[in-house]
Amino acid sequence: MIQAFADWLVYGVLGLDAQSHWGCAVNFFFYDTLKITILLFFISILMGIINAYFPIDRLRNYLTGRKLYGLQYLMAALFGAITPFCSCSSIPLFIGFVKGGIPLGVTLSFLITSPLVNEVAVAMFAGSFGWYITGIYIASGILMGMLGGFILGRMRLDRYLTPWVQQIQAQSQIEAVAWQSEHVPFTHRLPGITREALGIVRGVFVYIIIGIAIGAGIHGFVPDDFFAQWMGRDNWYAVPASVILAVPMYANAAGIVPIIQVFVAKGISIGTALAFMMAVVGLSLPEATLLKKVMTWRLIGIFFGVVATIIIISGYLFNFIL
Repeated sequence: MIQAFADWLVYGVLGLDAQSHWGCAVNFFFYDTLKITILLFFISILMGIINAYFPIDRLRNYLTGRKLYGLQYLMAALFGAITPFCSCSSIPLFIGFVKGGIPLGVTLSFLITSPLVNEVAVAMFAGSFGWYITGIYIASGILMGMLGGFILGRMRLDRYLTPWVQQIQAQSQIEAVAWQSEHVPFTHRLPGITREALGIVRGVFVYIIIGIAIGAGIHGFVPDDFFAQWMGRDNWYAVPASVILAVPMYANAAGIVPIIQVFVAKGISIGTALAFMMAVVGLSLPEATLLKKVMTWRLIGIFFGVVATIIIISGYLFNFIL
C-alpha cells in the first residue's frame, strides 16, 4: 500500500519517469520515509504498552543473568533474523528495546542481524546461489549478530547513549511504576502512550528525512559498475575495499541480491561480494544518521568499526571456504 502510494505520488502526480535517476531516487525517498515513520510510531506505541503492563525490570534482569550463558545474544539474533527489516527500519524497534531498558549488547545483536537475514532475501539468495551458500550466509549472519552484540556488550557502552534516550528511559520507568501502583485502566493509559509515541517520532523525524535523502541520492544516481571495478578477484584489498565502498550505500537485502548476482557473474569472488552485501544492508550513512538521535558519534563509530571488522574477516573466510 505504501509503495502504491509512493508510485502514484511520484509517477502520477509529480510525473517523474520511473526509469530516470530522479524518479528512482524520489520514489525511494517517499516510500522509505513513510514506511519508517509509520513503523516507528506503531512500534513506539507497542513498546509503551509493554512497558506499562510488563515488569520490564524483570526482563532486563533476566537477560543480564549469568544463567543464560550468552543465549540472550542468540535469542536477539534469531529475533532479528525473522523480522523483515532493513537497517533503517530496524532502528524503530531498536529504540523501543533501548527505551525498555533491554541491555545494549543484546539490543545491538538484533540490530546487526535484522537487516542481514530476512525471509525475502533468503528466498532470492537461494534462487541465485543455491541452498549451500544460502545456509552459510544465514548462519554467518546470525553468528555475526551474536559475536558483535557480545563484544559491544562487554565494552560497557551505555554511557554513550544520548541524553534523549536516557530521558525517555527514565520517564518510561516512572510512568510504568505509577500506572501499576494506581491500576490505571488501559483506555486511560492509551492517550499518554500515543502522545509519547508521537513525541518519539517528532524527536527523530529530521534524522529520518536526512538519512533517507542520503540513501535515495545514492540509490538513484550511483551506478553499480563504479563499485565493481574496485572489487576484482586479484586484488588482495578487495574485501576491505568492498566494505568501505558499501558503507555510503543504502538498500535492503532483497534489493541488493540481484546486484550481487551480477558481481559474481563478472568474476568477483563470492566472499568479496557477500562482504559488500553485508556492509550495504548492515552499515550505511543513512543508518548512522538515524542512530545519531540515540547514540553519540563515538558509539556509532565503535559500532560501525566492530561490525565492519567482523564483515571483513567473514569475507576473507568466505573466499577461503568457497
